[in-house]
Amino acid sequence: MADDYYQLLGVPRSADATEIQRAYRKLAREYHPDVNKKAGAEEKFKQISEAYHVLSDPESRAQYDRFGPEFRQYAAAEREYASQAAGGRGGRGGGRTRTRPGPSGFSWSSAQGAAGPGGASVDWGDLFGDVFGSMRGMDNQVELELTVEEAFRGGPRTIVLSGPDGDRQTFDIQIPPGVLDGQRLRIAGGGSAGRQDGGAGDLIVTFRVRPDRRLRLDGKNIEMDLPVSPWEAALGASVSTRVPGGPVTVRVPPGSSSGRRLRLKGQGMPQPGGKPGDLFAKVKVMVPPHLTDRERELFEQLRRESAYDPRSSS
Repeated sequence: MADDYYQLLGVPRSADATEIQRAYRKLAREYHPDVNKKAGAEEKFKQISEAYHVLSDPESRAQYDRFGPEFRQYAAAEREYASQAAGGRGGRGGGRTRTRPGPSGFSWSSAQGAAGPGGASVDWGDLFGDVFGSMRGMDNQVELELTVEEAFRGGPRTIVLSGPDGDRQTFDIQIPPGVLDGQRLRIAGGGSAGRQDGGAGDLIVTFRVRPDRRLRLDGKNIEMDLPVSPWEAALGASVSTRVPGGPVTVRVPPGSSSGRRLRLKGQGMPQPGGKPGDLFAKVKVMVPPHLTDRERELFEQLRRESAYDPRSSS
């Protein structure tokens, strides 16, 4: 995609991993198609997810910073270069330059100091390694989408990948309880086969935790709406509700308006070996859509008796 990844996330090129993750979470909550139904929101969500996917990985970020939007083409050229070398077309040396067509019509050269994107000098030997000896296989990457509750519980999951020649690989993985958005699981040997005795690459699984209408993730904290009646909000109440960890009772203080956040300590995402997150229940006052005659009478009486004006304090 043509857009600059840093601009899409709204971060400077010097941003660290924490800043990039924070920017992505904010934008993901805003543009996720389950939350934002406006035209273009889904496409925007895909763009920022792609930007985060690249910039959150140190290796792909380094390639992007060096080569720009065409960095994947250079990775493809690396594979082509290795393939040509494996076919016995000689080695580097003598400063002799050979040129092969690369992806999208650009060319790469086997001579050191060949021009790269923007005229920058690129040492293809340093970039591609010693392709005439053993070479480790490339890593394969896949994203696994989870609900908040699935991420909370963790557990077994099967991943099926289809190769370019139609073969299928099956991986049985164990999702750690409390996995967070953007965290990764590396499966040794799950990538592409290596050259000679270079060994296979790895399979890298990136977890994506999607919000839904009820639950949202903020780091290791969980946010949820807590519907209450007008009288529960005004008088206070103990409200039973379900959270990912099971049923709980939330104490709603008297005089709670919509938007008030109630903290349930330790009810957020579990963190094996660490402190769990918290759960924040946001009060949402709900009015009966249909009133009985008696309910209408009581609300009319309250309107006559009460001097409260919610707009006077706004």
